[in-house]
Amino acid sequence: MAVASSERRFRARVIGMLAAAVVALTVGLVAPLSAQAAAPSGWLHTSGSKILASDNSVYTIKAVNWFGMETSNCAPHGLWSISLDQGMREIASMGFNTIRLPFSNECLAASSTTSINQNLNPTLVSLTPLQLMDVVIARAKAYGLHVILDRHRPDSGSQSALWYTSQYSEQKWIADWTMLATRYRNDPTVIGADLHNEPHDPSCWGCGNAATDWQAAATRAGNAVLAANPNLLIIVEGVSTQADGSTTWWGGGLKDVAKKPVVLTVANRVVYSSHDYPASVYNQSWFSAGNYPANLPGVWDANWGYLQKQNIAPVFVGEFGTLLQTTSDKQWLASIVSYIRANGLSYGYWSFNPNSGDTGGLVADDWTTPQAAKLAALAPILSPVTPPSPAPLSPSASPSTSTSPVPTPTATPAPSPSATTAPSSPPAASPAPSPTVSAPPVATPSPSAPKPVTSGTVTTAWQLQSAWQAGYVANFVVTASSAVHGWSISWSSPSATQIVSAWGMGCTLAGTTITCTGKDWAGPLSAGQSVWVGLQVAATSAPANPALTVTAN
Repeated sequence: MAVASSERRFRARVIGMLAAAVVALTVGLVAPLSAQAAAPSGWLHTSGSKILASDNSVYTIKAVNWFGMETSNCAPHGLWSISLDQGMREIASMGFNTIRLPFSNECLAASSTTSINQNLNPTLVSLTPLQLMDVVIARAKAYGLHVILDRHRPDSGSQSALWYTSQYSEQKWIADWTMLATRYRNDPTVIGADLHNEPHDPSCWGCGNAATDWQAAATRAGNAVLAANPNLLIIVEGVSTQADGSTTWWGGGLKDVAKKPVVLTVANRVVYSSHDYPASVYNQSWFSAGNYPANLPGVWDANWGYLQKQNIAPVFVGEFGTLLQTTSDKQWLASIVSYIRANGLSYGYWSFNPNSGDTGGLVADDWTTPQAAKLAALAPILSPVTPPSPAPLSPSASPSTSTSPVPTPTATPAPSPSATTAPSSPPAASPAPSPTVSAPPVATPSPSAPKPVTSGTVTTAWQLQSAWQAGYVANFVVTASSAVHGWSISWSSPSATQIVSAWGMGCTLAGTTITCTGKDWAGPLSAGQSVWVGLQVAATSAPANPALTVTAN
C-alpha cells in the first residue's frame, strides 16, 4: 500500500498546517496556538485515570501511527519518498508528541528491509529491521517525540485474532517483548508496550480458557515485560465480544475490565486501549440508530470510556481514523475528538501514512502535503509547534541500547497451538461484527506470493496487500534488468468500479481491465533498479492471482 508521487518541499506542509489552524480558529474549535510542552525526560506512570510524568504532572499521549515495520517491508512506509527526519519533523510540527510504531515478530528476526530510498536515507538501507528500530527511536527522541511499540502482528502477512499462532508461540511473543524491554530499558523515549494489536474472537476477557483468555495472557506478558523494564507502560487492548454478548471493534471491548482488571506485579503501569472507527470502515449497528451521532458517547462510555470517567484507569484510544469523505464519517470524527478532549483521553490517530486503504492518512500521497481538513478536525486536541532542528543523522551514528542479557520470562508455557489465527470452532457467542480485515487494512502481503512475471527487461509480481467489502490494495515490486524508459502492467479485475488512488503509477480502468503505467519517480528505471508501487481499487472482490501483462520500452 505504498503511496508516493513527485516530492514537494517542506514549505508546502507548513502552509497547509497554517491553513488547518486558521480553519480551526475560524470555527472556534481551538484556542490560539501555544507552545507544546517538551516531552518529559523521565518515565511515565499512572494514577487512577491519569498518566503522569516523573514529576507527577498530568501527561497526555498524543500519538500518530506510522506503520510499515509490521509489513513485508519491515520499515516505516514512505521512506521511499521522504527521509526519516522529514517524517519526524512533520509529525512533531502537527502537534503530536508520540509515535505508535507497529512491528511484527517476523520483522524483528529479519536480516534486511526493503523500499528505502538510498538517496534520501543513505544510513538506513543496510540496517536490519531491529537496527532500524533503534534509529527510528533515536530520531524520534531528537524531535521531542516518544515511542509506543505496538506488536501489530506475529508474522508480516496478516493480523492474528490471538496473541500467538502455530508459527509464533506465546513463549516467542513474550521473549521478543522482554528483548525489546531490555534493549530500550535505559531510554525513556520508549514509553509503552502495546502487547498485541486488536485481539478478537475467539479471544475473550477473563473467561478462564488458557488458550483464548486475553486478560490472563496480557497479565503474563505484562509481568514479563516489567521484569525487564519496570518503568514501561503496559498497554492492553480489549476484545471484540464481551461477556454479556455485546460486540464491538476488534480490540475495542473493555467492558469486563471493571470486574476483571489486569493486575501486574508493578503497580501503576496499566493503560487500557480501545480502537474505534466510522461507518465507512464497518457499519456497526450504532451508526444506523435514529439518534446518531448523539448516541456515540453512550456507546463509548459502555465499552471503554467508563474506565476514564470513573477514575479506574487511563484509556488510550490507540487507533481512530477516517477518509473523511462522508457526512457520517465527519460526524463521527467530530464526536470522538470532542469525547477525547472532554475526558482527557490519550490517543493514537491512524495514520500518518497516506496508504491506509480505509482511512488514508494525515499527508497526501506525496508524503509531505498535509491533509488540511483532517488536521482542522483534530485541531481541538493538537497544538502545532515549530519542531526542534537536531543535527542530521550521521552515517556513523549508532543509537546506544542496553546489551544486558534478556531475562528469562516467568510466564507460563504457551497454550496448545491448536488455537490458531483462524480457529475452526469459535466460541458459542456470535462473533463481533468486524471489518473483513483488521481495521484499517494496512499492507498485508499474501502469504504465498504469486510467481514473478517477466517481459523483456522488466520483472514484477502481483501482491494483494489487503481486501475488504468495498475494495482492495495491491502492490508490485518492479525490477529492471537493464535500463528502460517506461513500463506498464495490466490485469483483469471483473468487479472493479474505480481506481481510488495509485502511487508510482498512473492507472486506468477500461471495462474489467486495469492498466497501470510507471510515472514520476517510478517511471524510467536504471539497470538493476527496483521500485515499490501500488494502487487502491474500489471493487466488491479482489483477484486472487490474476494473469499479468507486462510491457517495457
